[in-house]
Amino acid sequence: ASKRGRLLSLMRYMINCLVPAVVILLSAFVLAGCEDPREQADEAISSANQSISEHNELFGKARSTYADVKQKIESGDDPSKEKDSIVEAKNTLEKARKDLQDARESLGTVADLEVDPSVKKYARLLSEAMDAQLAAEAKEIEFYGILEEDPALQNNREEALDLLSEVGEGYQKAEKAYDEAQKVANANPKLIEGAPE
Repeated sequence: ASKRGRLLSLMRYMINCLVPAVVILLSAFVLAGCEDPREQADEAISSANQSISEHNELFGKARSTYADVKQKIESGDDPSKEKDSIVEAKNTLEKARKDLQDARESLGTVADLEVDPSVKKYARLLSEAMDAQLAAEAKEIEFYGILEEDPALQNNREEALDLLSEVGEGYQKAEKAYDEAQKVANANPKLIEGAPE
């Protein structure tokens, strides 16, 4: 358990994929009740922590290809030379999404535990942020699918540009949701420690 008795915030790690592992610890100050909910919460948070770390690593790899291809499409260039990279990025992002879904599932178990209501609210808001990120990632995978079938975008340039816009909006929505969860963390510094900037 943490000596400081606070739950470390996860949010910045979801958006900033260059940050290494997230460390989340729960203490007796966070949990009310018997040992069983504490162990369950520790396990749920630890599992989410591991999944998020794995997601962030894979997500970072996929996003570098996405950025390169996006720039080519928006400037009117032919991204077809990037076909192998596009397929790899799509597969990598699909793996990353699985890790984020696992983290989401782990955090979802906190709602049923006897923990401080602020911790439950934080976990709920963070789960909502993950849902928004997962939706944006699904759109990004759809974008990669278009590129896979039509690498030069001879027939699908407008659809690809529309998806690029939706992906950007989706990640903005996720970031706003992470910010809402961060407000809960900031309002409860004795329970939830904010993530490093």
